[in-house]
Amino acid sequence: MPPVVALRLLEDLILPMAAHVALSTVLYALLTVARAPAVWGWGRAPDGRNPWAAVEPRISANLSNQFEWPLFFHIACLLLMVMGNAVDGRAAVGLAWVFVAGRVLHSAVQIALPNLRLRGLVFTINFVAVLGLWAMLLLAVVGGSRGAGGG
Repeated sequence: MPPVVALRLLEDLILPMAAHVALSTVLYALLTVARAPAVWGWGRAPDGRNPWAAVEPRISANLSNQFEWPLFFHIACLLLMVMGNAVDGRAAVGLAWVFVAGRVLHSAVQIALPNLRLRGLVFTINFVAVLGLWAMLLLAVVGGSRGAGGG
């Protein structure tokens, strides 16, 4: 039975991981569209300006952000998959989806609004979700090793 539980956790955690990859893909596409007037001349305003010029740096910065803190998310998910039934799978999956929702909201705020305070508050959502995943990992490892006579 434990391999079935571990497989279910793998299936359940891979979905939020894939959702984050999808978000990054959408951001790449959006950045390509935003840069098209400057790079290829497509979509320029009649006066030759790039209508995306003001938002392009924010899209670019947000895309770069997808390779910073989210790295810890993906590592935590992979380790949780390996650990299988040593952790509470429902809590892990819940935190993973909270992370994804926080990233989507963070991207929307960073791209659409130049409000650093709001962006910081929204970032806290996915930041705390990843800390929760890592806390689960640490508790399972430390608790598991002590419970097995390894402490």
